[in-house]
Amino acid sequence: MPQISDSEWEVMKVLWVNSPSTANEVLDELVKSISWKPTTVKTLLSRLVKKKAVDFEKRNRTYYYYPLVTQDECVKAESKSFLKRVYGGALKSMIANFLEIQDLSAADIEDLKNILDEMKD
Repeated sequence: MPQISDSEWEVMKVLWVNSPSTANEVLDELVKSISWKPTTVKTLLSRLVKKKAVDFEKRNRTYYYYPLVTQDECVKAESKSFLKRVYGGALKSMIANFLEIQDLSAADIEDLKNILDEMKD
């Protein structure tokens, strides 16, 4: 699984929703929240192609980009990387830390209990 930077994640999020897309179509989506120039988006797309996270199809003189990895695959890989990098792989420590800093509703707690109960089975 390729390592994807924060900026590349923004491009991937567009492609996961709208693909195939041209560089200009990606830019049109991103400018709603990020002030990037066309060259920035093209550079990010090139990096993602080199990392084999994205590929393209050329139609006439236009390149259409599409993801080679799913959002779920990337989220799982990033989660594992974060757990290893920040918590040394200690899942219990990570969960305890998040529970300390996050306010949970009764419904959230019940949902977490159900998830853990399902894992026992």
